[in-house]
Formats: sequence, C-alpha cells, structure tokens
Amino acid sequence: MTSSRPSRQTIRPARADEAAALIAFWARAGENDARPADTEGAIRRLLERDADALVVAEWDERIVGSLIVGWDGWRFHLYRLAVGPEVRRSGVAHRLIAYAEKRARQVGAGRIDAMVLEGNEQGAAFWDAAGFRPQGEWRRWIRTAPYEG
Repeated sequence: MTSSRPSRQTIRPARADEAAALIAFWARAGENDARPADTEGAIRRLLERDADALVVAEWDERIVGSLIVGWDGWRFHLYRLAVGPEVRRSGVAHRLIAYAEKRARQVGAGRIDAMVLEGNEQGAAFWDAAGFRPQGEWRRWIRTAPYEG
C-alpha cells in the first residue's frame, strides 16, 4: 500500500478511451487468470451497451481499482473486482461496492450477486466480509459464444 493518501480519489464509470489502460491494469492487478484474453473492442462494446457497467477507482487520475456491474433487468451482477496491489486494504474495493450498491438501488435490483473464481481465497474472504454468501446449489455453465464483427 502506498504510504501517502492521494489528493483526489474518485469512483466513476470508465471511459471507452481507457480500454488499453484497463487491460494493463487488470494484468498488473492479477485479474486476468482463468479467462479468455481481454480486448479493447470488448471493453468498448460493453460501454456502448451500458456506459455505467464498468466502474473505476481513480487516485490522482491513476486507475487503482475496477468493477463490472451488470444489470439484466432482474439481478445485479458484480464481477471483475480488481484492486492494484499497491493500494489493497485501503478501502478501494469497499468504495467500488458502495458505488455499485447505489446503482443497484437506482435500477430497482432485488438481488446482487458477486462472481468469484473457485480457489480465490482472498476474493472469497473479501466478499464474505462484505456480507455476501456462496450459493452452493448453483454451478455456472459456459461456452464460447460465436461473434461476428
């Protein structure tokens, strides 16, 4: 963790022109394991569809955290929570979650879920401390979707 607090801390929606910076941040924050490679185009498509779906924490104009907040009209999904190693345990993740919860209230979400990779003990401990519990009866099933364009 850095020794001095930044003069400006912001939680805000990401911008499409930050796609490359976000990919670099995720690689540095260790948030790219066990998933297909990210692309700038995928980030831009997400933000075109929902400009508020990707939230960043910024300290003095430097991205130090991120969270994807998906809303399907019924449930509110939180995933890709990442915090830079140099600022962990400084409250960044909790501020990102508070921002997401405010948005969930605004859209009328009845449930919020967080996606955590199996074996991610640090992530599981964080979500547990934030009041989330595993839902053992569900298992996620995936496949690669065809994409044209």
